[in-house]
Amino acid sequence: LLFVVGTVSCTLFLAVNGLYSASDDVIELTPTNFNKEVIQSESLWLVEFYAPWCGHCQRLTPEWKKAATALKGVVKVGAVDADKHQSLGGQYGVRGFPTIKIFGANKNKAEDYQGGRTSDAIVDAALSALRSLVKERLSGRSGGYSSGKQGRESGGGDKKDVIELTDDSFDKNVINSDDVWMVEFYAPWCGHCKNLEPEWAAAATEVKEQTKGKVKLAAVDATVNQMLAGRYGIRGFPTIKIFQKGEDPVDYDGGRTRSDIIARALDLFSDNAPPPELLEIISEDVLKNTCEAHQLCIISVLPHILDTGASGRNSYLDVMLKMAEKYKKKMWG
Repeated sequence: LLFVVGTVSCTLFLAVNGLYSASDDVIELTPTNFNKEVIQSESLWLVEFYAPWCGHCQRLTPEWKKAATALKGVVKVGAVDADKHQSLGGQYGVRGFPTIKIFGANKNKAEDYQGGRTSDAIVDAALSALRSLVKERLSGRSGGYSSGKQGRESGGGDKKDVIELTDDSFDKNVINSDDVWMVEFYAPWCGHCKNLEPEWAAAATEVKEQTKGKVKLAAVDATVNQMLAGRYGIRGFPTIKIFQKGEDPVDYDGGRTRSDIIARALDLFSDNAPPPELLEIISEDVLKNTCEAHQLCIISVLPHILDTGASGRNSYLDVMLKMAEKYKKKMWG
């Protein structure tokens, strides 16, 4: 949110259609084809998450197209309209536009691209990532999990990121925590639990990184820790419950794939995230940096403090802060 004292001139940024077409070498990605095209692919992918109305995205478009043409047949270059497909953007922790991610050997652990926004810089980064991928394959460190060669053995996640809980450790770790917990109650002999295990591990690793540990994934062997199973009425396996401070646990009834689990975890993280910062417009840069990468930007024009006094000014700011808290899940500035 922004506020300005006095008069402000407003510029309207009109939404435009998607920035790429079928005639471009940039591959358009959606929730429908993303898994097949990217996650299950052996190729290295560079993927831009963009919004059509974003000025930075519009300026990147010709460079992204040039890079895609130069890399054709070598590295796949794609784009996701994350304004239209917010679930896909949310799955990969996209909070601003454009966001560029590199999907290499481990497709479930994409790397953020932080380089320049020219076609030369993008191509250089792609070739560097490609060299790293080839070296990994030569050394035998990359087993091509994305194509299923490692399958259930690795799952694309680290099992240590799933926190094992017991009757003795549960309350200390979960009930007394300020963090959000997603807890799987399982039985070692349960086939559905075995199927869920690699998905849960992969989601745990991704969620840990994207939420900075604020949402945790855990597991309880309900055949051993029967006190916990009884307390929470566990009757079937696997059962997943969500624990948030000061609230009764609720059942997770979503899908059992890592993408489903990650999406729900990021929703929970957004619910508990801080509201957008309240800034004063003291320069054009503040306005651009705060608003240009967001679909919605709230600007309030406040009376001069000499007209309202400190208490009047603070009452206006209090209204804005309350609005920021109420609508904090919206991607606004």
